[in-house]
Amino acid sequence: MILFSFFFLQADGVDEEKRQSLLDLVTQGGPLGIAIVSILLVLSIMAVSIFVERFFTIKSASKIDQNFMNNIRASVAAGNIQGAIALCQTKKTPISRMVEKGLMRIGKPLKDIDAAIENVGNLEIFQLENRLSTLASIAGAAPMIGFFGTVTGMILAFYKMASEQNVTPDVLAGGIYQALITTAFGLLVGIFAFIGYNLLVARVGKVVYNMEKTTVEFMDLLQDPS
Repeated sequence: MILFSFFFLQADGVDEEKRQSLLDLVTQGGPLGIAIVSILLVLSIMAVSIFVERFFTIKSASKIDQNFMNNIRASVAAGNIQGAIALCQTKKTPISRMVEKGLMRIGKPLKDIDAAIENVGNLEIFQLENRLSTLASIAGAAPMIGFFGTVTGMILAFYKMASEQNVTPDVLAGGIYQALITTAFGLLVGIFAFIGYNLLVARVGKVVYNMEKTTVEFMDLLQDPS
């Protein structure tokens, strides 16, 4: 991850050997600091993988062939139901699968056809929203884990202050490093997951709108196929 790419902190006049990488700062936070950062690292990997997988899945589902319904309407008007079903099977999108289910129910009451399409639509929406709740949980949990690291880091710093006779910046550094790094990392993961979740939800909403629009068009087609 970006936070774990090595970079160096160097002030004017500081010797080369006093440079510290971010990994060095993390290790100075002690075992608890390392554990918290490790958890946040796992959550960040999960958030990125979920976002990327869902983004391309939803993007694929949102593809719309502007002539799809026109071709379906023409096939139904001509009585070529099997041809319309075959056309749906070539598209492999939630909309085409809904229409295909409706075509396979032609001849039954319109209420039954509408219910069958709705059931398929609900399954498709569930598939689209798969793992989004996990991304939302990461968005909420990561900052809290980071703040937990902040609290434990400050406790460590004050404990060192109380137990050491000669309090120097080096004595307090471990706890302060843990507090600042876990806070920053937790917020970074949380912000990314929060933005990613809302972006994906918005895209799912557009797909659902197109699914509902197509359902209405298809039901109107069955009532007036000409």
